[in-house]
Amino acid sequence: MKLAKKYAESVASYDRTKSFEITEAVKTVINTAKAKFDETIELHVRLGVDPRQADQQVRGVLVLPNGTGKQKKVLVIAKGDKADAATAAGADFVGAEEMIQRIQKDNWFDFDVMITTPDMMGVVGRIGRVLGPKGLMPNPKSGTVTMDVAKAVQEVKAGKVEYRLDKTAIIHCPIGKKSFGAEKIAENFNALMDAIVKAKPATAKGQYIKSVTLASTMGPGVKVNFNKG
Repeated sequence: MKLAKKYAESVASYDRTKSFEITEAVKTVINTAKAKFDETIELHVRLGVDPRQADQQVRGVLVLPNGTGKQKKVLVIAKGDKADAATAAGADFVGAEEMIQRIQKDNWFDFDVMITTPDMMGVVGRIGRVLGPKGLMPNPKSGTVTMDVAKAVQEVKAGKVEYRLDKTAIIHCPIGKKSFGAEKIAENFNALMDAIVKAKPATAKGQYIKSVTLASTMGPGVKVNFNKG
């Protein structure tokens, strides 16, 4: 009941029908994040594209200027000098076939991101059926299949996020923590929105950015006035 009361207070504290300029929107979403933990601030963008069409997919990666506030655990599947480079770059787990077997036999998923070299994709592919549904399958488009594993590890640790369209034509992506403060969250917001605008498919027609909303983990949505695209 306490949570419901706090949520009701948050909803009553601003006009939910209004679209706010980004600075005011960020301040509002921070003020409505009333949970006792450091809530994540998420960006939700509805796009005017058809996610069923292969040529209207919107997907990409970028390192947020201020990171996400979450330390991600990285598993690197590589051998030899690439494995050594991954370890030196700060990967949490590094290995080859033995790691794949650990996932298969022990149902081990104590990591947030898997990175691998192209030559190891055949091995990784053996467990594609379990990695895929969890969003852990390495992919060249997201930078997780690469020869430069050290750079990939460093980017993930620095706050790299992947944004991609879901089946309902919405992109959901974290852009920081409440504790970041309004300025840093706004910087992350602008960086991600610029990337989404630049990723507009050539075949997309009409209004590209349909709606933009910010919300904290336990708080209500705050509409953002965003006119680009």
